[in-house]
Amino acid sequence: MAGNSQRRGRRVTPKKGATGGSGGKNRAGLSGKGRTLPADERPWHKAYSGTEKLPQRTAWKQDKERRAAAEEGRAPKIGAPGTKDTTWGRGTQGMKPTKRGGGGGGGVPGRPKVTPGRKSTPTKGAAELLVGRNPVVEALRAQVPATALYVALGIDVDDRINELVRTAADRGLPILEISRAELDRMTGGVLHQGVGLQVPPYAYELFEDMLAASTEAAFPLLVALDGVTDPRNLGAVIRSAAAFGAQGVFMPERRAASMTATAWRTSAGAAARLPVSQVTNLTRAIKTCQKAGFVVIGLDADGETDLYHLEAAVGPVVVVVGSEGRGLSRLVGETCDLRVGIPMASSVESLNASVAAAVALAEITRRRTAG
Repeated sequence: MAGNSQRRGRRVTPKKGATGGSGGKNRAGLSGKGRTLPADERPWHKAYSGTEKLPQRTAWKQDKERRAAAEEGRAPKIGAPGTKDTTWGRGTQGMKPTKRGGGGGGGVPGRPKVTPGRKSTPTKGAAELLVGRNPVVEALRAQVPATALYVALGIDVDDRINELVRTAADRGLPILEISRAELDRMTGGVLHQGVGLQVPPYAYELFEDMLAASTEAAFPLLVALDGVTDPRNLGAVIRSAAAFGAQGVFMPERRAASMTATAWRTSAGAAARLPVSQVTNLTRAIKTCQKAGFVVIGLDADGETDLYHLEAAVGPVVVVVGSEGRGLSRLVGETCDLRVGIPMASSVESLNASVAAAVALAEITRRRTAG
C-alpha cells in the first residue's frame, strides 16, 4: 500500500478545531454574585435592621416555619428579631387567607405546601383534619380543641352547617372558605361533605382512669381491640361501643390502628364522647381488668360458648375483638375467661371485626335490659 498509511502511531481522526462558544448564554454565570451584603441587610443575621424588603425565598421560608410552628404549638424558629411579618391574616370577606410582607409561599394556613405530583407524609403528632358534617358537629359540641374550620365554596347549607359555623364563630375559631378542589387535596380524596375541622393530635385517656370510671358505672362494659389495624374498623367499634353503653375502648400502642381523621369520621362523632386509651401491653391491661372484677370474653368464631347463652353478660364485662385477619392472638386468647362465638349460617365463615363487636355489644345490652 502506498504512502505511510500503515505507520504505527498515525493520526486517524481529524485535528481538533477551536472550541465553540455559548453564544452569550453563559454570560450571566460569569458576571459574579455582586457585592457582599453587610450584616444589617442580611435577613438571616441577628443584626438585620428589618428595613430592607425580604427576598422572596427568605420570606417563603419564614412563612413556612411560622405555619409549621402553629401546627406544632411552639414558637417559630425565625431567629432574627425584628424580621418582617409574613403571617396570615383574614381576607376581605373574613373567609379567605391573605398574607402581608414580602413575597412567599401560598397555600392554606396550617397546612404544609405540597408540590404537585408528590405525596405529603403526615408528621407524627401533627394536627389532623377531621371531615364530615356529623363528626365536625359532634367534635364542636364536645369542645374538642380545634384550630380552624374549613368550609367548601358553594356548599349546600343545612342545619348542621349552620350549627357548626355558629359554634365555631362563638368559640373564636378561624372560619376559612376554600375551593372544593383544595379541600379534596387536603383530605387526600376522603369524602368530606364540604367541611373540615383542623384538630390537634387525639388526646388518649389514661387506662387507669378509664377502668376506674367504668367500675363506678351501673353496668360496667369495656371493649378491647387486639391488633385491629384498619382505622375504619376502629371508628366503627367506637361508634358501636358508645351506642350500647360502653364506658371506653382500649388497644395496644403498636401494630394497631390509632385515632386518625379516618377513625374520627367513621365514628360519626362518637370518639368525642367515648374515652379511648392506648396501652403498652394489652395482655397486662386485660389482667388488670380481671383483678378489678371484670369477666373478659374474647370473640372467636370457634369459641366454646354461644353468645346467645352468655350468662356473664349481666356483670362487668370486657369484650375483646380480634384483628381483621387472624382474630385473637394466642396470648390474648389464653388470657380471656371465655371464648365466645356468634352463631351464623354455615355458608359464612366469619364477620368483620366491627360487625362482630356490634352484634356482641347488642346482645350484652339486650340481656342486661331484659334482666
